[in-house]
Amino acid sequence: MLTREELPECPVATCVQIIGNKWKLLIIRNLVYNDKQRFTDFVKSIPGISKKVLTDDLRALESDGIIEREVFAEVPPRVEYSLTALGKTLKPVLYAMRDWGTDYKNSL
Repeated sequence: MLTREELPECPVATCVQIIGNKWKLLIIRNLVYNDKQRFTDFVKSIPGISKKVLTDDLRALESDGIIEREVFAEVPPRVEYSLTALGKTLKPVLYAMRDWGTDYKNSL
């Protein structure tokens, strides 16, 4: 997790730094709409994302406190990702982005 000193002074820049790349936004989108997801669920529902990028972005979002990873003691092991309480505060942001995107597409 980044320290306060490592974050940009501008709150918008901070938000963009944490969730700003397209893959992170799509990972968060999946968790907003599905509560929990497994790694393979992300691979299937986010066309074009590589497994390496997905792994890196999941780790970054976990490190930043946006998502949590739960490992189940099964054979084979099962891992599920979900939003943390902090991550759930992004729901209105994603809903606003969805609404804006819908309105934009309808205006064309």
